[in-house]
Amino acid sequence: MDIRSLTLFQHLATSLHFGRTAAAFHVSPSTLSRSIQRLEEQLGAELLLRDNRSVVLTNEGKKLLIYADQQISQFESLKQSLNQSQNQLSGSLKLYCSVTASYSYLPPLLEKFRQAHPNIDINLDTGDAADGIDQIKNQKVDLAIAARPDELSSRIHFQTIATVPLAITAPTINCAVKKALQAEIIDWANLPIILPEHGVARKRFEQWFRKKYSGRPNVYAQVSGQEALVSMVALGCGIGIAPNVVVENSPVKDRIELLSGTLIAPFDLGLCCFKKKLNDPLIAEFMAMAGQA
Repeated sequence: MDIRSLTLFQHLATSLHFGRTAAAFHVSPSTLSRSIQRLEEQLGAELLLRDNRSVVLTNEGKKLLIYADQQISQFESLKQSLNQSQNQLSGSLKLYCSVTASYSYLPPLLEKFRQAHPNIDINLDTGDAADGIDQIKNQKVDLAIAARPDELSSRIHFQTIATVPLAITAPTINCAVKKALQAEIIDWANLPIILPEHGVARKRFEQWFRKKYSGRPNVYAQVSGQEALVSMVALGCGIGIAPNVVVENSPVKDRIELLSGTLIAPFDLGLCCFKKKLNDPLIAEFMAMAGQA
């Protein structure tokens, strides 16, 4: 029973999807299946119940997952302890964040970390901030900067780095949306609204809208990424909700205004990872330095 096999099993036990795990480790599904079968033969127990649609851990599989987590963590610690000193940490970290976070929150974290640990490679991927937690859950990255959801999995460690205000944004150019907002009584039922596809900001908007109007919003579009949403608002397509930091750093900020009298609860932005990953010296060090920033 080698570390490679345990690592494959650990990922599969979390993803519960042969295709995703095979792709993550650049192996074929048949190779992955043979690796799991060898583990089952070595242990004399069935680890997974699988059919064409689903994968479920058996009780024996759950026990092996606990063992795998411990062994992999100890192995990673051993590798790092064999370096000459803690300052000689080496390896790579996969990090995910939004485009706005990449120039608003990430630079001071990375600058400090790279100065202390120049031998660690940072592989950065950007996308919708609302996808940050899923990136962790799907084990596509080691760390993510993400908005804290109202319900956070007990498997996820979340370390707050900022509290982000939200605001309802509207276009400043002459358009039907601006005229509708200037009416004595705003017709919220017909006002075109641009929403994030999912995530904390969308939930905050839905909560705010229900206080304004009992019906459903007139959704003009649902977009991925706050940066795209702000651009559509600036073009006069509708109103939308966005973090203030996105608006302030947007190239179209002069064509956007924040609606007054729209009190919306802010959200916590944080650095997150699997709790079991906190035993990894690279991740533990990044988290520790981020807490000092």
